[in-house]
Amino acid sequence: MDARENADLLPFPLNHLSNTLSRLTSFYKDDDDVEHHHEEEEDEMDNSFVFQIDQNLLIDPSLLSIDSDTMIGEGSYSTVHKGLYQNKAVAVKIIQPSHASAVTREHKEKFQREVLMLSKMDHENIVKFIGATLEPSLMIVTELMEGKTLQKYLWSVRPQPLGLKRSITLALDISRAMEYLHANGIIHRDLKPSNLLLTADRTKLKLADFGLAREEDTDGMTCEAGTLRWMAPELYSRDPLPVGAKKHYDHKVDVYSFSLVLWELLTNKAPFKGTHSVSAAYAASKNVRPSVEELPEEMASLLQSSWAADPKSRPEFKEVTAALTDFLVTLCLTVETKPPKIAEIMDRSDPSPTEEDAARGSRKHKASGVFLACWEDCLSCD
Repeated sequence: MDARENADLLPFPLNHLSNTLSRLTSFYKDDDDVEHHHEEEEDEMDNSFVFQIDQNLLIDPSLLSIDSDTMIGEGSYSTVHKGLYQNKAVAVKIIQPSHASAVTREHKEKFQREVLMLSKMDHENIVKFIGATLEPSLMIVTELMEGKTLQKYLWSVRPQPLGLKRSITLALDISRAMEYLHANGIIHRDLKPSNLLLTADRTKLKLADFGLAREEDTDGMTCEAGTLRWMAPELYSRDPLPVGAKKHYDHKVDVYSFSLVLWELLTNKAPFKGTHSVSAAYAASKNVRPSVEELPEEMASLLQSSWAADPKSRPEFKEVTAALTDFLVTLCLTVETKPPKIAEIMDRSDPSPTEEDAARGSRKHKASGVFLACWEDCLSCD
């Protein structure tokens, strides 16, 4: 996409870009790693908010030590650090660390929502909740994912794309986590590479950051949801909405965001690269999508349905998981490997097998082992 095409994507003339962006960024955070949401003034203290968090979810802060010099993540109102809890390595998310004594009501509400939401999660592809603290700071403690974020991993190998099997395997982890969320009536609303964490060997991925997650509401929900570059077009509004204004959308906003993450996994390119994040969101609202020309036909078809302009045309994550699984199986079956020798099956009805029969049975067992090993190797992320 050249500079002229970029200009065509802008929702306003170039000579008005500066003024418009200044107005928009009071509502939309400008960079790709910050959430789009309406915030109160950071120094506005609110002592009227009463937390409703079960004591069983709170941990003793005296048992928690934090390495303040090792920041492993940063959001618009929080930082994430390595820590130790009961001598076990953990990740510690600190809310509004620079104003710990004057956390805004909005951030308190988000903190409580994330604690309550994350504490209910029980899935192998969702980061494990350990506990939370209210004093001396609002903190959420989770398992530590040593592989860091998917975003940082993709950056580290860019422009080299990931292997196709690795990309699909990681996409399956995301899809299974999202399938679990949606089955429980929860929308994540901020699915993006920086909210996806990898194990140390980078073979497994887990969903994190439930700060914007909420239960689906058919009566409408606020639009404090998502990051512009990965935001579903039905969430985007050219003109900033009043604080607390609601729009009608559903869980399919997550399917759209997933489609862009899948495209990144397959290409290791940033979606709408070279465009301002506001322009990227505007382009998506005008049905502009990344190119799928060089991708496998099955994946191109899945992407096109998942980022469809009409949310009703997007698949459920159950269907996404099935499609990715089928494609991964096809990849494994097309790998050129020497098939194991077919062995005869012993007749178990004969109580006294001959030595020759026993030998054949032994060969059958070994051949099956070879086949299973080949299958496991194929499914592994080399």
